[in-house]
Order: sequence, then structure tokens, then C-alpha cells
Amino acid sequence: MQQENQNPENEAMQADDDLQQNGAAGSLDERIGELEAQLKEAQAAVLYVKAEGENIRRRAMDDIDKARKFALEKFSNELLAVKDSLDAALLIEATDVQSYKDGVQITTNQLASVFDKFNIAEINPLGEKFDPNKHQAISMLENSGEPNTVTTVLQKGYTLNDRVLRPALVMVAK
Repeated sequence: MQQENQNPENEAMQADDDLQQNGAAGSLDERIGELEAQLKEAQAAVLYVKAEGENIRRRAMDDIDKARKFALEKFSNELLAVKDSLDAALLIEATDVQSYKDGVQITTNQLASVFDKFNIAEINPLGEKFDPNKHQAISMLENSGEPNTVTTVLQKGYTLNDRVLRPALVMVAK
């Protein structure tokens, strides 16, 4: 009989042990489930941030391409008026040289206005000291002028926002 009493006691203790172990195992399973859910959320957040970054990069590249394509749009529209003036000059029937000269002067003024709007400046260095950053010497001349001074301008140079687009072609005194 004592064995029977021990058996129920042993069974009760065994059941308590099993309950504690199963309870602990149950809470571990729950914790693992929570951590897996958090991991999935974190992975989804990383993927979202990565996709958003890629979208921003793509949009920025599209904006750069558009800026590159259409950067000259305003400048081009302004030049169309100059082109129209040149076309109109070709349609003139008069053979008077003065009318052509006047038309060319008007067109030159229009072009100068466009250049002013877009910060294109003329480099006309006659009488200035030679500057290799702005001038390109074609030859040197024996001259009574001061040495290393521009004596003749063969072709004017131009700058865009103080950056040389084309150096002036010049002759320099020896």
C-alpha cells in the first residue's frame, strides 16, 4: 500500500515537474514566436528602406537627365528670335547695302541681349597684358609697344559666368 501511496505522490510530483517544464517550454515557444515576428518586421522595414532609397536614387537620376536635356531650353528660345531676324534678312528684296547693314546691326543687338541675359561676356583684350588663361597667342610681333601686350585681336573670346568658353585669338608684342 505504501507503494501505491508513493506512486500517487510520485505521479503528482512528476506532473508538477512536467507542468513547470511544459510551462517554461511554452513560454520559450512564445518568446521564439515573438522574436521571429520582430525579425520579420525588421526585415520588411529594411526592404522598405532599401526600396525607398532606390526610388530616390532613380528619381534623382531622372531629374539629372531632364536637367541635362533641357538645360539649354531658355537659351535656345532666346536664340530663336535671332534666327528669325536672320531669316527675315534673307527675304529682303532690296539690294541696298545699308538695309542689310542695319538688319545685321539689329540682329547683333538681339544676340548681345541674349548673351547678357545668360552671362556670356566678350573677351576683347586689345592693349591688355597677355593672359594665357583667357588668350591664345597665334604669333609674336616686333612692335614698339610694351612687351607681352596684346597688339591684335584676330578672334574675340567669350566667357560664361566668368569661365572661359573660348579664348581670344591674339597677336602679342615681343
